[in-house]
Amino acid sequence: MSKVAVITGASGGIGAAVARRLAAQGCYVVLGYCRSREKAESLCRELRETGGEAVSFRADLTKVEEAKALIDFAVQQYGHLDILVNNAGIAQIKLFTDITPEDWQRMFAANVDGIYHCCRAAVPYLVQQHSGTIINVSSIWGLCGASCEVHYSASKAAVIGFTQALAKELAPSGITVNCVAPGAIDTEMNAHLTAEERRMLEEEIPLGRMGSPEEVAAAIAFLAGEDARYFTGQVLSPNGGIVI
Repeated sequence: MSKVAVITGASGGIGAAVARRLAAQGCYVVLGYCRSREKAESLCRELRETGGEAVSFRADLTKVEEAKALIDFAVQQYGHLDILVNNAGIAQIKLFTDITPEDWQRMFAANVDGIYHCCRAAVPYLVQQHSGTIINVSSIWGLCGASCEVHYSASKAAVIGFTQALAKELAPSGITVNCVAPGAIDTEMNAHLTAEERRMLEEEIPLGRMGSPEEVAAAIAFLAGEDARYFTGQVLSPNGGIVI
């Protein structure tokens, strides 16, 4: 029986790379998106044309009822749930003194509340079947903090703490919970960088380049697979050596 994977923020970047990887491995994938409907539907068509099984579902994960609707839809569509990849999130660069209460609340709503809402909806299904895996996407800035990204760093650090605590709680139920904390990845989130800013960033990375979404997807796919059944509460950080 094919595994069923829900991937949030799946319309582009890391999420789309994860969807392609898991679909190629035979998973049925549910692509969660919020605004990029055309991209999500295009990716669904692409996966089906290459022999995969995929559907898309719109949900604003900051709203508990919409996150639950996404998870319920996946179970209704395919009969069960095996993998939840909490990838959706936002970023913002601002001096700490310029971060407004609204900025702070929006950051935590997108990066932390969304994960809580999805896990809250998914865990009862996983506990009932006594199996499953949850993979949360954090960031290296959740490990060490980034200047001018205090609210982003704090939210991503919260994801790591959430992961480790939930892993301990769900392990007796046969459910693994792990985290991937990518470094600088060549996605739309970093498209604002000028050529000079990108060059300076890459000079700070020991491997001398930004990572690709596919490299992050490989780490997520490993944690979602059978070879990682003894991994739980762990943080894998594909970051080119910038944080060791």
